[in-house]
Amino acid sequence: MATEQKTETVNDLAQRMSTAKSMVLADYTGLDVASVTKLRRSLRGASVDYRVVKNRLAKRAASEAGLSSLEEFFIGPTAMAFGLDDPLEPVRVLQKFVDAGGKIAIKSGFVDGQVLSAAQVKELASLPSRDELIGKVIGAVQSPMYGLVGVFSTLLRNLTGVITAIEEAKKQESGDAASGDAASGE
Repeated sequence: MATEQKTETVNDLAQRMSTAKSMVLADYTGLDVASVTKLRRSLRGASVDYRVVKNRLAKRAASEAGLSSLEEFFIGPTAMAFGLDDPLEPVRVLQKFVDAGGKIAIKSGFVDGQVLSAAQVKELASLPSRDELIGKVIGAVQSPMYGLVGVFSTLLRNLTGVITAIEEAKKQESGDAASGDAASGE
């Protein structure tokens, strides 16, 4: 690779490292072409940028981006997945690939300024998605409201029953009084 191309690659990687919401480093040893194609397709569908990089260039880019703490993970074959929209999306897609039997080993991750171990990346993958969390919050807010509506409707039904009972009792009293007046008038 010519020096110009290397410089361009380093600058591009440094820019991606500094602007991505998250990043996952993985060892892709043992992946065949079909598996890589499948993985790339699923990552692309999730708005994740996937790159295979030379360690020497990635170390330079990490240094330029102020992420020199990642340099220790650039050993052996390294692929990088950059989360552009959702910070947890690269983690989820890669972990799903691993769980399905994909031969890729997650080395490390980087989210919100913190370098994560492979175990921490796996934990992040198990977190519910943003949409799931929003659904849970909405459900938690709606649940008491439904209970309150149920209580009010029960109270209203009971009140209606009481009013109906009082009305019938008054009708009976007035009916008894009218029949009692009729009986005493004879």
